Amino acid sequence: MREAIARLDDGVDGLFDRLRGNVVADRVFYTASALGDFGLIWVMLALLRALRGRPGDERAAVREIAANLADSVFVNGLLKSVFGRGRPVSDIVHPHRFRQPLTSSFPSGHATAAFCAAVLLSDQEKAKPLYYAAASIVALSRIHTKIHHASDVLGGVAIGLGMGALGRRLAPLPPRRPS
Repeated sequence: MREAIARLDDGVDGLFDRLRGNVVADRVFYTASALGDFGLIWVMLALLRALRGRPGDERAAVREIAANLADSVFVNGLLKSVFGRGRPVSDIVHPHRFRQPLTSSFPSGHATAAFCAAVLLSDQEKAKPLYYAAASIVALSRIHTKIHHASDVLGGVAIGLGMGALGRRLAPLPPRRPS
């Protein structure tokens, strides 16, 4: 099993090697990674949703911010200490400012927070694909910046989707009234 995971990680990393050094790709992924630090992008999007003032939007924002905090405690405080996986060995020079995390590699907290937020923020939204696209870019940024293995990101995506589904179940939004 470990060999299969290592092959996956190496194969995906090889694909990203083709993008690393591309000025546009570097800018997009490093910016996405920075916005994902501490769930900043998801808190901003939740607050923007609350400011719209539609019924249920404030509850959706509070739910997402609470989930962001719970996710951080669960993933960074518990799961990462259980797995204790080392981060990828990287000899690349980071072309942009970059925060080096001190926690273990598995699972990716950025991917977990991103997909939990996508599930929660897209609830009753027409722009659902945009939330998932943003989550995907943030998650993939962790591979591009060589701070996570692909399997860390996949694990984070799965955990994030599960946490988002749990959040929707525990704190459902009121049904939308037809306009």
